[in-house]
Amino acid sequence: MDYKIIMDSCGELPEEKKQDRHFELIPLELMVDGYRIWDDENFDQADFLARVAKSPNAPKSACPSPERYMQAMETAEDTDIYVVTLSGALSGSYNSAQLARTMFLEEHPHRNVHVFNSCSASCGMTQIAFHIEKLAALGTAFETVVEKVGKFRDDLTTYFVLDNLDALRKNGRLTGLKSLVAGTLSIKPVLSSTPGGEIQQLGQSVGMKKALAKMVDIIAKEKPDSAGLSCMISHCNAPSRAESVRELCEKILGCRNIRILNTAGVSSLYAGDGGIIVTL
Repeated sequence: MDYKIIMDSCGELPEEKKQDRHFELIPLELMVDGYRIWDDENFDQADFLARVAKSPNAPKSACPSPERYMQAMETAEDTDIYVVTLSGALSGSYNSAQLARTMFLEEHPHRNVHVFNSCSASCGMTQIAFHIEKLAALGTAFETVVEKVGKFRDDLTTYFVLDNLDALRKNGRLTGLKSLVAGTLSIKPVLSSTPGGEIQQLGQSVGMKKALAKMVDIIAKEKPDSAGLSCMISHCNAPSRAESVRELCEKILGCRNIRILNTAGVSSLYAGDGGIIVTL
């Protein structure tokens, strides 16, 4: 059985995967004041970040409609369909995809469709999509892919350090945090995903460089066997920062399979200029 992987645009895909018939990205809509744009191939990160910097208001995003997910499912003829969405605790994208799945199966009751709540974002979603691809490309049975990817998702953690938390805070994405530092701009919290896909604080440091080093030290403690894991790093307009984190991951974690990606629109909105995200 062939397969199709549908992912909302909070996840990053390298260019070769964007051209791969097995993948389809479903764009979210991004808004800065009166400016609206779809997070698709026309997204201009530099222009978007400049608009955000000039605006006194927080940028916002809107999740895809069930109908948009349905369109992607309808084009996946005679294939197993896997959908990967932004954490259901942070967005309505998961619920929208689930509703699309229900409607699709009413019309196509013999098809296989599974929606994965990534409990993550950004390159965490990419990790899950790539794991689906690895198994499905081998001809693995649909039910087995769902089971194995579910376990992979449960073992995956997303860590991140951002220069600015305003977009997350003003959009209500930090409401679960009880002890988030609200002090000077030089204090950078080290954050991660929870098993339920919410955001938690793991530590903090003064300055971005120290915070990134602290993040890698925390990963080393939480994932002592990380040398054998696939590691992904997403950055928002910060390639040199991402390279320094790659070096730390190689030196401290022993990681060798590391891929660096640039954030797409939704991740750029919430990570902000200079943000770094690591998943493994």
